[in-house]
Formats: sequence, structure tokens, C-alpha cells
Amino acid sequence: MSEELSLGALFLSGFISATLLPGGSEVLLAWQLIDGSHNPWALWAAVTSGNALGGIVTFLMGWGIAHYFPLKLFSSSRQLQAKSWLERYGAYSLLLSWLPLIGDPLCFMAGWLKTHFLLSLLMITLGKAIRYLLIIGLI
Repeated sequence: MSEELSLGALFLSGFISATLLPGGSEVLLAWQLIDGSHNPWALWAAVTSGNALGGIVTFLMGWGIAHYFPLKLFSSSRQLQAKSWLERYGAYSLLLSWLPLIGDPLCFMAGWLKTHFLLSLLMITLGKAIRYLLIIGLI
């Protein structure tokens, strides 16, 4: 597979994994690292940028929907947990946006609560970048 196609697939996998859809960016990253035919830093940049962009899209979905629906509609335990973390730690809680099951609701809720956009973008990106660095380090 060409490097451009591999990096594009990894970017797309990272993006899909960070939206409300399921994905397997970690598995694809691991496979491409083990394959050894690509620069690990290029793989890291591709998957991190895709995953961060997906988190930002989820954040913006929450931001946009906040205009139409009041906050009192939250009822699931994950939504309530995300709301609690955001009320306590603000945008810094988005460092945990990489966590399975809670990361997507956290990004969505941060948008809904209209946390500071640039700080949220930075925290989402930093949290996801660290996760993929850890995966690369383990492999």
C-alpha cells in the first residue's frame, strides 16, 4: 500500500473513531507500526490529526445543538458523568477525550456547555496525541 493511501486510511480511521461512530484506529496504527514500512512520526501525525478533528467535530455538534435543546435533557449516566467532569474541571477535562465510552460524550458535552473553543481544541488534541504516543511506545 502506498504511504499516502496508508496515511489517509489512518487519518480517516482516527476521524471515525473520534466521532459518535465506532472505529479501530489503534488497531490500524499498531498494524502499520508492526509492518514497519512507514515513518512512525508520519503515522502518529496522521492518526492524531484525524482523531483530534473528529473530536472537534463532535464538540461543534454539541455547540450547535445547544441552540435548540436545553441542558436539562441529559439523562444517560455517561452524559451526566461528562457534565459533572466538565463543570468541575472545564476544558481541561478534555485531556480525557481519548477514553473509550466517555470521550465522545465529553467532547459533545463540552460543546454543549460552550467551553472555551481554543482551549478545548488544544486539550482534545493533546489528550489524543498522548494516547497515540503511548501506543507507539508500547509497540
